[in-house]
Amino acid sequence: MNFVAFERAKQGTGASRRLRNSGKTPGIVYGGTAAEPQMIELDHNALWHALKKEAFHSSVLDMEVAGTTSKVLLRDVQYHPYKQLVLHIDFQRVDEKTKLHMKVPLHFSGAEESPAVKVDKCMVNPIVNELDVTCMPSDLPEFINVDLSKLEKGSSLHLKSVKLPKGVTAKIRGGQNNNPVLVSVVPPVVVVETPVEAAPAADAKKGKGKK
Repeated sequence: MNFVAFERAKQGTGASRRLRNSGKTPGIVYGGTAAEPQMIELDHNALWHALKKEAFHSSVLDMEVAGTTSKVLLRDVQYHPYKQLVLHIDFQRVDEKTKLHMKVPLHFSGAEESPAVKVDKCMVNPIVNELDVTCMPSDLPEFINVDLSKLEKGSSLHLKSVKLPKGVTAKIRGGQNNNPVLVSVVPPVVVVETPVEAAPAADAKKGKGKK
C-alpha cells in the first residue's frame, strides 16, 4: 500500500491542535540506519479510511514525502478517547537488510468443511487472531492463512501444525509454551429435555357438571 505524507515544520501541543483543527494528523517517522526522525502530517480523512484496512497495519508501506518514496511500517496510532479522531501516528523506516518483528493477522478457512463441524456439529473457537513473527521485509506476509478443514472433535490446532510462509518464523515470548493452541474445538451443547409431569387428577375432572 502507498500513502502520501507532508513535511511538518512546527511542533508542540498548540501546533498539533491547530493541525488537527485543519483536518490534518501529526505524525513521526523514525528508525533507519542514518536518517533522523522526521515530523510529518497526513490528511485525516484519508488516514482514517486507510486505518480500516488490515493491510495498512501489517504490511510494508510506501510513504511518499516531497516526491521521495520510502518503505515504512505502522508502529503506533493514538486515537481520541471518544471522537472519531486520530491524534498522532508513528511510522518506522524499513531497512531491507534487517529482519522485522511484526504482528501478522491470521485468516482461518475451511472450518465448515471439517469433520468437527460438518459431522459432529462442534464449534470452532479461535484463541489467537494474530501471530508475532520475524522475517526480512521482502518476506513479510499481509496475513497467514490457517486451514481448519482437518479439525476433528476433541482436537485443537497448535502453532506447529500451521505452515508458515517461506522466510517467516513465529516468535514465542520467553517462558511461554513453544507450541501454543491457536484454535480449540468445542463439543456441541447437549440439551436434555425434562419430561412434562402429568396433570393432577383433579384437572382431568374439570368441566364435569355438578351433581
